[in-house]
Amino acid sequence: MSGQNTETLAVTGNEAAAEAMRQIDPDVVCAYPITPQTEVVQLYAQMVADGKVSSEFVTVESEHSAMSAVIGAAAGGARTMTATSSQGFALMWELLFVASSYRLPIVMTTVNRALSGPINIHCDHSDSMGGRDSGWIQLYGENHQQAYDNCIQAVRIAEHLEVRLPVMHMYDGYVISGAIGPLVMLSDDQVQDFIGPFTAVNPLLDPKRPVTVGPFDGLHGWYFEHKVAQNRAMDRALKVIQDVADEYGELSGRHYGLFEPYRLDDAEIAIVVVGSTAGTTRLVVDKLRAKGVKAGMIRMRVFRPFPHAAYASALEHVKVVGVLDRADSFGAQGGPLFLEIRAALYDNDPRPQVLPFIYGLGGRDIFPDNIEQAFAVLEKAAQEKGRTSTGRRYLNLRED
Repeated sequence: MSGQNTETLAVTGNEAAAEAMRQIDPDVVCAYPITPQTEVVQLYAQMVADGKVSSEFVTVESEHSAMSAVIGAAAGGARTMTATSSQGFALMWELLFVASSYRLPIVMTTVNRALSGPINIHCDHSDSMGGRDSGWIQLYGENHQQAYDNCIQAVRIAEHLEVRLPVMHMYDGYVISGAIGPLVMLSDDQVQDFIGPFTAVNPLLDPKRPVTVGPFDGLHGWYFEHKVAQNRAMDRALKVIQDVADEYGELSGRHYGLFEPYRLDDAEIAIVVVGSTAGTTRLVVDKLRAKGVKAGMIRMRVFRPFPHAAYASALEHVKVVGVLDRADSFGAQGGPLFLEIRAALYDNDPRPQVLPFIYGLGGRDIFPDNIEQAFAVLEKAAQEKGRTSTGRRYLNLRED
């Protein structure tokens, strides 16, 4: 495939991600199947077998081994990718921190699925949100097109010399991964030109420049300084993510930011939401606008690093903000996104009220009327004197 392609394909979300991987053609892919991610690596393994890519595909005995193998390959100087979901993500846990501390530009597709227990194979964001402080950059997509676009952009972000951190990009299990949706692809040549050739930094296998990878960094070592260096790279990543998105927009015509506002400029109440539920929320915003309600929305795209200053600016005029989390943070005041948004707005004067909503755990459906109920809470809070209780509100929860 070469030249500009405007054909719209009908694919699953997993097919979209696998096609992005095919066009990237990484040196090494190490993976283990897990629902609902399995199709991504299954399709890619078939591409390897059919000679459509030059990747070395390493089949391993677990997700822990998959992350171990991509760490070894990346440290050795290879462009590496993997994919996982849920319990597989959890099994990688200790290695996620190793990958980021070694500053390895690994790209991982994470198809969101609830963590056990009880056992559940459907979508929520508890897996990747559970790894939010592992040192990986996190990008969340809404649909099939964004699963594809984020995967390609992730390569450039991870490998940028101002960053050199691993990137995971997410999309909703089943809702996107297994459903058919539209996709417009770039040509193979366009993707290769965009990502460019891979340049290894201090590869382990360069005999002319021997390096040590993963040494003990104890009491009198440089562990503290290494952690600070990681965080400073996260700070620099915000600009890089936007620069890469701008360049990708020029190439594809699809423009991305750190988040996506919708009808927000004059909004008095607004919802911040992640993933596929953003589409339903837009419909509700339009319905409320038709009734004269000044409602708006932000779809979160970048969760790590969290663009707190950008949120503080975008929401400074809003009276009440509702945050829809598809994951909970047990013992905290609300879900992971709520905690970040509330902290980001704390220094605003006047400070918007921020209310937490939890929805969709374990794949529970979220309907337009549920989101209307959330907006009704925000509208009432905007009209009341004083501040509304910030206790969690659960959407579409079965209660006696």
